[in-house]
Amino acid sequence: MATPDPHTAKLLKRRYRAERRFKALCIGALSVAVAFLVLFFADIISKGYPAFQQAKIQTEVTYSERSVETPLASVGEDVRYLVSRGFLRQIPDQVERDPELMGETVTRWVTADTDVDQYLKGKHSKLSEEDERIVDRLAEEGRAELAFNWNLFTAGDSNMPEMAGIRSAVVGTLFTLLVTMLVSFPVGVMTAVYLEEFAPDNRLTRAIEVNINNLAAVPSILYGLLGLAVFINFFGVPRSSALAGGLTLALMTLPIIIISTRAALRSVPDSIREGAFGVGASRLQMVVHHVLPLSLPGILTGSIIGLAQAMGETAPLLIVGMMAFIPAPPDGVLDAATVLPAQIFSWASRPERAFAELTAAGIIVLLAVLLTLNAAAVLLRKRFERRW
Repeated sequence: MATPDPHTAKLLKRRYRAERRFKALCIGALSVAVAFLVLFFADIISKGYPAFQQAKIQTEVTYSERSVETPLASVGEDVRYLVSRGFLRQIPDQVERDPELMGETVTRWVTADTDVDQYLKGKHSKLSEEDERIVDRLAEEGRAELAFNWNLFTAGDSNMPEMAGIRSAVVGTLFTLLVTMLVSFPVGVMTAVYLEEFAPDNRLTRAIEVNINNLAAVPSILYGLLGLAVFINFFGVPRSSALAGGLTLALMTLPIIIISTRAALRSVPDSIREGAFGVGASRLQMVVHHVLPLSLPGILTGSIIGLAQAMGETAPLLIVGMMAFIPAPPDGVLDAATVLPAQIFSWASRPERAFAELTAAGIIVLLAVLLTLNAAAVLLRKRFERRW
């Protein structure tokens, strides 16, 4: 093997050094990105984990006419101001639902006040020294403990953090996304099929394609303004309803579904189309029986990713009024509703420490759902992907 001359060897060494520097920079950039990601998840989990626990106190609850009129009288004086006011307000409703409770005294675990909850978690609370001694005594007796916070998943929004939950927001999110997919998926897929398989190549078609690509980059808040002007002000759709929010998100999701569907259709080889024409199929039969089934995995992947993006949007829903205080879940798409991102935004604006925990817990739930949707999209692509 011939030895390179000194000038060539010098150039090679310089090239290899530049390659090593570039590789080191790439590894450094990747390390920084991973470090920020780990830091983000560690911070969110550390702040949100305490919200999955809630302080409970075991006490005797007396159901009587006096306790119905004055709920504070339903529990003993030693824990009267340590029990959540939200639980005490439920006493009349409990008696109304089950009249046989009247005159009974039942020992049960009840939700504690938020200050008791913060104290048992080792954080700053507004309890007096006497109340702290009472809580310590109850904990030693096994009558005060931290348990799993089922209220987080079974209750709606509340002004009391110990009684607040995401149920209403989850139901509102499901209704909103249902409307979004029922509108955007068929319209987006049919639009993409027409543009890719049927539309002539002229100036009008090219102008439509350019505008669809541009719409995918429009700030989401502008879709909120469009939804407010068209769906609420013009068509009279109820404000703050899942229908208004779903239609607004459908407008935002349409360009994503159209672009991803067209990419999936292009991935099908022309030989499939030519083979269908060769056996006498019409263009419609070629699309319906051959091209669409083969491109369906890509279409579903793009639709799921678009749905995940829509689920994480807050700005357009703020414009159409989905920031309302919703303690009870909606019964339909026309009822006032909120969504999980808006619920998180609402909790983040409140000053209490417990609401900061709930905010982080809501983010954890939202991230879990978004990661699940993206994982489903990846699995669908891997499961049905075909290499031509």
